[in-house]
Amino acid sequence: MKEELILIQNPILKGFNPDPSICRVGDDYYIAVSTFEWFPGVQIHHSRDLKNWHLVSRPLNRVSQLNMLGNPDSGGVWAPCLSYSDGQFWLIYSDIKVVDGNTWKDGQNYLVTCDEIDGEWSEPIYLNSSGFDPSLFHNVDGRKYLVNMVWDQRGYNHRFYGIVLQEYSHAEKKLIGKPEIIFKGTDWGLTEAPHLYFMNGYYYLLTAEGGTKYEHAATIARSKNLNGPYEVHPENPLITTWTDLRNPLQKAGHASLVETQNGEWYLVHLTGRPIRKEKPVYERGYCPLGRETAIQALEWRDNWPYVVGGNTPSWEVESPDLLEEKWEKDFETKDDFNSTVLNHHFQTLRIPFNEEIGSLTERPGYLRLYGRESLHSLFTQAHVARRWQSFYFDAETKVEFNPESFQQMAGLICYYNTQNWVYAHVTWNEEKGRILDLMVCDRFASSFPLAEKEIPLPDDLKALYLKVEVRKETFQFMYSFDGTEWTNLSEPFESYKLSDDYISHGGFFTGAFVGMHCQDTSGRRLHADFDYFKYEEIE
Repeated sequence: MKEELILIQNPILKGFNPDPSICRVGDDYYIAVSTFEWFPGVQIHHSRDLKNWHLVSRPLNRVSQLNMLGNPDSGGVWAPCLSYSDGQFWLIYSDIKVVDGNTWKDGQNYLVTCDEIDGEWSEPIYLNSSGFDPSLFHNVDGRKYLVNMVWDQRGYNHRFYGIVLQEYSHAEKKLIGKPEIIFKGTDWGLTEAPHLYFMNGYYYLLTAEGGTKYEHAATIARSKNLNGPYEVHPENPLITTWTDLRNPLQKAGHASLVETQNGEWYLVHLTGRPIRKEKPVYERGYCPLGRETAIQALEWRDNWPYVVGGNTPSWEVESPDLLEEKWEKDFETKDDFNSTVLNHHFQTLRIPFNEEIGSLTERPGYLRLYGRESLHSLFTQAHVARRWQSFYFDAETKVEFNPESFQQMAGLICYYNTQNWVYAHVTWNEEKGRILDLMVCDRFASSFPLAEKEIPLPDDLKALYLKVEVRKETFQFMYSFDGTEWTNLSEPFESYKLSDDYISHGGFFTGAFVGMHCQDTSGRRLHADFDYFKYEEIE
């Protein structure tokens, strides 16, 4: 038992970690979150006290489980659901193939299983394609049911048609029986992200409503019967920040529930921490760290759950009656690439890290990237990056690259999606030879801030040092020939432009990344060698 009051500081999963699905197995807690177009798919974090978390698994690590080649920005893995039953873990997820437009959201829903959270997960079982945010419910009678939102492409109807329930037969490895709409949502609208629970003689249906922007909310309803009808919480919504303009944890919604081994209840939920850009508070701002995960304590009254302190999120939450257990840091501030596998905080775009795009063994102690397609490509990018997880950090690398064409580029990048990024890179110029240049893409419009002022690189320079300093509202690229004397590459850039809230047309769901990229649109696949990558957060 804990010996003193311990407060949990929100958010518990910082940076792009949205759509949390929590489950407990004995004394261990796990949260699965969405990864969208980043590979491997799904992040699973582990805790024993609900305060201290560490990344333990990325289960979708084979193309046979997740083939995202050509997936659009913010497509891919949406809203996984993690559960434990019958001695194994069950993971349900969507792979979304169409995001843009107001007609379709094509995608498929799958199931994988594993005996161990960090083991080799099974090949996927296809379930359905009727909508996204699928969730598996293990009923008390041993039967299993899939729930998901249903997408309606008809322009004269609401796109979010309702929550559908259908039985799943694990023996037959398919859905059986007839699908049935059990909940049409409330006047908040955009009803999605269903999770079913059974306790106190009721089936509880927890959903997200209002959309995943600042209007976001979580709604809960209950019924004595699995198929409904479901009555909505008397003080709906369960949680939101739509009416709490000054709360630092905005976008509260998309939630799941967990009961501790001591009978305490908690809610984990999506949230975002906006940069307001000196605008009035009612202009909610921008969240370059993406949608994060926070936690709130719950209490029960009349067989209804309530968020302790009211239905808006708290910055600090009293921890459960459990001993605090901290984890050792699972990555070095400076990664010298001495391992034969990438640190699990790195991800690649749409495709796995393999010999098609890079190697950690071709030149031991270096990350070698082979120049592939451009930063606009939805297919094969040689791109290795990690999340921004703080408003204040430095990222640095040392690159060796000897281009012979302006089509060959390699360097350090701050990236949101294929249409929004800033890229400091080594390339070739016919008159100046090897140069350091800067390329910016802002809502799919590219520009070159150093045009005709590119930095010539000395002929005898073997390696170039590149760094970016992120200071909440801005980020500044710098370069050095010796790793000690640094020079600003240009004026600072505004961080808010690498956010869901800035992206053209809205409807995007990831967060800012920082990493290494190499491209060669000549097709010769010229490689770049990165000696290290340093990511250091600043208090």
